[in-house]
Amino acid sequence: MDVRRLRLLLELSRLGSMHEVAAELGTSTSSVSQGISALARDAGTALVEPDGRRVRLTPAGHRLAEHAVTILAAVDAARLDLDPSAEPVGSLRVAGFATAIRRSLVPAIAHLAQSHPRLEVRVHEHEPPEAYELLARDDVDLALTYDYNLASTSWRREHDVTKLWEVEWGLGVRSNERRAPLAAYADRDWIVNSRHTADEEVLRTLASLAGFAPRVVHRVDSLELVDDLIVAGLGVALLPRGRGSRRGVKVLSLGEPRVRLRAYAVTRRGREQWPPLRAVLARLAHD
Repeated sequence: MDVRRLRLLLELSRLGSMHEVAAELGTSTSSVSQGISALARDAGTALVEPDGRRVRLTPAGHRLAEHAVTILAAVDAARLDLDPSAEPVGSLRVAGFATAIRRSLVPAIAHLAQSHPRLEVRVHEHEPPEAYELLARDDVDLALTYDYNLASTSWRREHDVTKLWEVEWGLGVRSNERRAPLAAYADRDWIVNSRHTADEEVLRTLASLAGFAPRVVHRVDSLELVDDLIVAGLGVALLPRGRGSRRGVKVLSLGEPRVRLRAYAVTRRGREQWPPLRAVLARLAHD
C-alpha cells in the first residue's frame, strides 16, 4: 500500500471530509478521492461509503486508519533514523580486537554518552577474521581490525576503511635477558595468536630474514597470557612496545625491518552516513 494514500485515509478519518483533507494537504478534492479509491483497490475492500453529500469510513476503513497511525509513525521514524543530519539514536554494534576496544572505543563511548545520550554502542570482542565475517553478514555495523606493515590486509571491495593509529611491535622476553640479534632466538619456543595468523606471518618473515624457521609451540589470544608464558620461561613472542606489560617482561626493539601494527575502522560501503555510525566514526578518528 502506498503510504501517501494511507495518509489520505488517516486525514479523512480525522477531518471527515475529502474537501477538508484536500485543503489540509494542499491538493485537490479529486486527487484525494482518486487516492482513497486506489487504496481501496489495494486493500480489496471498500473503505468509504456515502453519507448524504459527504462520505464516511466503512468498518474496514476505520480499521485500516488505525493501522495507518502505526505504519506512518514507523515510516517517519525510519526516515528520521536515515536522515544524515538527524540526531544519532539507537544501537550500533561494534566488533573489535581488545586493544582497539580499550584504546579507542571505550573512550569514544564515554564521550558519546555525553554528546549523544540516545546512542547505544554494543561491544563484541573479536579478532579481524571473525569481525570481517560478522560485518559481511550485517551482524555488526562496524569492525575495529588490524594488520601489520609486513602482513597487509587485502581489503574487500565492499569495505570502507579508516586508519586509526599504529604502534611499533618488538620482541617480548623476560626482563633479565640481554638484547641479542633475532637469530639468537632460533632455538627458543615461540608464542603466536590463536585466532589470527597475521602476527605469525610477521614472525616467519622476520625469522626467514634472520636465517631460521621459528618453532611455534604456543597459540594464545590474550596478551596478558602471553606475558605469563614469557615470565614462566615457556617462550618468547612479538608484543607491542610501550604497552604496560606484566612485571618480568620487557619488549626489545627489533631494529630493521621495523614491525608496525596498524588499526582500522571498517564499515560496509555506503553505510557511513547513518547517523549513529557517522558519530562513532567521527569520534574514533578524532581520538
